[in-house]
Amino acid sequence: MVRIDGMAAGGHWWTAVAALTLLALAGCESFLPKFGGPPPNLYTLTPKSTFAEDLPTVTWQLVVEEPVASGGLNTDRIALRDSPTEVDYFARARWTERAPRMVQTLLVESFENSKRIVAVGRQAIGLRSDYNLKTELREFQAEYFEAGGLPSARVRLNAKLVKQPKRAIVASHTFQAVVKAKGSDMSHIIKAFDGALGKVLRDIVEWSLRRPSEPTGKGKG
Repeated sequence: MVRIDGMAAGGHWWTAVAALTLLALAGCESFLPKFGGPPPNLYTLTPKSTFAEDLPTVTWQLVVEEPVASGGLNTDRIALRDSPTEVDYFARARWTERAPRMVQTLLVESFENSKRIVAVGRQAIGLRSDYNLKTELREFQAEYFEAGGLPSARVRLNAKLVKQPKRAIVASHTFQAVVKAKGSDMSHIIKAFDGALGKVLRDIVEWSLRRPSEPTGKGKG
């Protein structure tokens, strides 16, 4: 029997305490949290590169601001829904960056790919713009609403085109696309996301380039 009241052999009571602590930890090993494990798989989506042939060429500059998003979507986790009122996330799967930031990057690249605009960039680069594109990411999730069925990727983005320097909204529209996955594994779900976001990106680029009535920003006032 080990004594820990200061009367252990040699008076080294702290040695006995350490021994008891190690024994207790060994006995509770199965209850300790386990760290590590495999890293999450990272996914990204692609910009749009094909547009209507009659899309006009504009001479104004555009700043694409980062989309506003709710806390449930303002993350690099990939959202899913089993019901309209519940948000969950895929395990061991992440976007390469926060969803709003990724969408902003893809919007900028899509405008560039159109080859119909003089200059487009993020707000952070200090581009002096004729228009700002403000967006709100309202839905960006895989939906499992059909029992036993394949999921669908839903993307819904509200866009506002704001004329500078007056900061007047000249147009506003909500864009949405839903694409059903062809399988239940993650690769098919990501392809569905890519298809849905691609449709929204194309529609926003074409809508934005057609909307302004003062393409050079030199109209009244």
